[in-house]
Amino acid sequence: MAALTSPIAAALRHGPAPLLVLRLPDFERVAWRDGKRAARRLERLTCSAFVESARSVLRTGDLIAHDPGSDLFCIFMTAPSRESRAPRAVDVRAVLERVAATIVMRCEQRVESGWTMLARLDAQRGLGQDIALALERGARERERYEFFSAIGHELRTPLSSIRGYLETLLDEQTDETTARRFLETARREALRMGRLLDGMFEFSLLDLSSCALTAHWCDLQAQMLAACEVVRPLAHSRNVTIRRKMTAEARIGIDPDACLQLLVNMLDNAVKYGRNGGTVCISARAARRNVLITVDDDGPGIAPDERESIFNLRVRGAAGASRPGTGIGLAIVKMIAERAGGSIGVTESPLGGARFEVALPLKEESAARAS
Repeated sequence: MAALTSPIAAALRHGPAPLLVLRLPDFERVAWRDGKRAARRLERLTCSAFVESARSVLRTGDLIAHDPGSDLFCIFMTAPSRESRAPRAVDVRAVLERVAATIVMRCEQRVESGWTMLARLDAQRGLGQDIALALERGARERERYEFFSAIGHELRTPLSSIRGYLETLLDEQTDETTARRFLETARREALRMGRLLDGMFEFSLLDLSSCALTAHWCDLQAQMLAACEVVRPLAHSRNVTIRRKMTAEARIGIDPDACLQLLVNMLDNAVKYGRNGGTVCISARAARRNVLITVDDDGPGIAPDERESIFNLRVRGAAGASRPGTGIGLAIVKMIAERAGGSIGVTESPLGGARFEVALPLKEESAARAS
């Protein structure tokens, strides 16, 4: 990178230019685990992918740099443009995404990326601070993307339920009692969607406060019934039967909306990844100071080596990759459960698919844990 000091400084005399940074966060771990030779092979492969992809998207006059033995790869978009001196933010992000995607595909390694506007270059100070700022900005952008993805996911669920019930009323002949029940469910989901919008920053499910969740309690049986009603349109479209079993009434120390969202996400996941015309079972039973909620499906299941990572944001199991999904629902279930003082796990189901089991504290136990 030091060799580019002069051309970068010359380009910056005409105005700021974007500095794009890509980093391999596992590069050092590869060196420690597999040795220097493996790290050098990874570096050569990454350099090849970096140079090839950069050449395909950059303009003549843009600069790229990498220091041997480093996990950093930099792009300086210093080439002049007819429209404006500096490229637009959308163009910069497009370049980052294409280069990062090529490296991920070729090297099968995680890539962290970010960018910042480079206004001046201090030869003595170097680019260390600017590179750190670029990576920090990239991390913030990824957090915002995940935040709004989670919000979109949470709003999509009640909206789909409302639409499903209204379409049923319009397309099918239903008796007065059934029609009223459908309308009450749609109204309840519309009210819940309004509450989600009113408190989206508190209920973003990416930054939930445990005190906010455990300050309330709810009737688990009522929430299970409501969750089955919410998911009923999706289950009907796939001809899936939902069976519900609860051995005893239970009051759990968690906000009703949060509990309902947890149950809806679990059932939605089971219906979505189960067999067409299959069965989904949801049950609850007391276990010491907790209530264990179990959801079983008859789908492809979760491979043993994926059972921890499946709860991470935007991670989906290989067996269900062909089904539509965002990889957010189960991550939200885990966040709600943990912030309420509970836990979640996944094993094989007696139905042949996956069994997701959530432990939530009873009302009195939840208050004790919170205090």
